[in-house]
Amino acid sequence: MDFRYIGKSGLRVSPICMGTMTFGSWTDKAEAFRILDKSYEHGINFFDTAEIYPVPPQAESVGLTEEIFGEWMRGKSRDSLIIATKVSGAASGWMVPVTRHGLTALDRHHIEKAVEGSLRRLNTDYIDLYQIHWPDPITPVEETMDALNRLVEAGKVRYVGTSNDTAYGLTKSNTVADYEGFVRFQSIQNNFSLLHRRCLDEIANICRRENVSLLPYSPIGGGVLSGKYNIDPLPADSRFGEYIDAEDPRQRAMADRFVNQATLASTARYLEIAAEAGMSAVTLATAWSMHFDFVASTIIGARSAQQLDESLAALDVSLSDDVLRACDDVHNEFLYPMG
Repeated sequence: MDFRYIGKSGLRVSPICMGTMTFGSWTDKAEAFRILDKSYEHGINFFDTAEIYPVPPQAESVGLTEEIFGEWMRGKSRDSLIIATKVSGAASGWMVPVTRHGLTALDRHHIEKAVEGSLRRLNTDYIDLYQIHWPDPITPVEETMDALNRLVEAGKVRYVGTSNDTAYGLTKSNTVADYEGFVRFQSIQNNFSLLHRRCLDEIANICRRENVSLLPYSPIGGGVLSGKYNIDPLPADSRFGEYIDAEDPRQRAMADRFVNQATLASTARYLEIAAEAGMSAVTLATAWSMHFDFVASTIIGARSAQQLDESLAALDVSLSDDVLRACDDVHNEFLYPMG
């Protein structure tokens, strides 16, 4: 296993991270345990969760994923696990407006309340990587970074990171941290895949220059790159099959973003490239995400343990220059299909 460091931290992680956002919604506890066991047996030591999980976010299910993971952890060597979780951030975007600790914000009060809840649910006395789930446009960056710094000083958190952030947000936060003597973000967790290459525009440059690692999520484009949405009608038991006619406008908007004419046309081409290379499109997409020098670990997800096989196969794949060029050609034909 080619373990990699996150940023300039002491966190040495597997190049694949096991995401948990379906645990407690589409994936019940028994299947979640099978997924976790299988990934752990394959050498995965890095696991990502969040206080707001499972998805789709519901006020009544907040924290359930962390509880499931915390129960699974019992009996495991804590030192063998690198655990990442997230504080919700501002009540905007994909976040529900209320969590178990009240209206969300990235001020000192809510960050401290959030971390205490996560520690309790995860059944641990420290979190390896504590991340901002969504930026807060109202709370001053200085207050947020100060609050995170206090968690590290208290030993509750080892390192901190951000997520769903912009190039400006990452740079501003770390500039404030450097100026004030606070801990800085070691990672940024953003959407990054063959269908969504925005991180290559500027985030990659910052990561390389500032020694920050990207932790890509949704490497198979929310399942789109598997090819399962290249049928009509959409599969009813799928995420976007459910979202497309959902009452929640955020879910409908997400379905339109991930499943559209350009993403499906791109996926059809990637399916051909993968077949010619002798692998599944899921393996291709995961391996593509992993091969960049600024990426520490790619976050995969699964509803069932069986779905893990194609993603874990990427651990043994090195993409050829011809395959990478073919992928670039598709992108140049269908620029930014997810917008």
